[in-house]
Amino acid sequence: MNHDSYTDDFLAGILHSVKTIALTGASPNPARPSNGVMGYLLSRGYEVIPVNPGQAGKQIHGRTVYARLADIPVPIDMVDVFRAAEYLGGVVEEALALRPLPKVIWAQLGVRDEAAAAKAEAAGIKVVMNRCPAIEYPRLIA
Repeated sequence: MNHDSYTDDFLAGILHSVKTIALTGASPNPARPSNGVMGYLLSRGYEVIPVNPGQAGKQIHGRTVYARLADIPVPIDMVDVFRAAEYLGGVVEEALALRPLPKVIWAQLGVRDEAAAAKAEAAGIKVVMNRCPAIEYPRLIA
């Protein structure tokens, strides 16, 4: 897939189809973008599960933080990646070990790794890179 652009239908389809989102790189700091996006997605009815090894066992927006994707006790529809691009491959590897597989890997603004995207797509996972669901949601859904 060409990750330079996405159709509105593709992005809206993802936003309509997912319910449970694991947010990797979640921060308890309200000044951090991951914190604001998590709050926004929760306000739109998504179940958002924060993932951050340094915050594991604590709470962000009233939700328990997990150290890694494998620790989350429920199936995940989408992994929202708030990590630097060099970590996207590792997040994809973690996601590929989950059963069931997530439907979507969504990498935030500035996060791109074509090899990681190809690996996820080969396993049947949709990939969005360099986009923010909290920007796309009000543009496409609200």
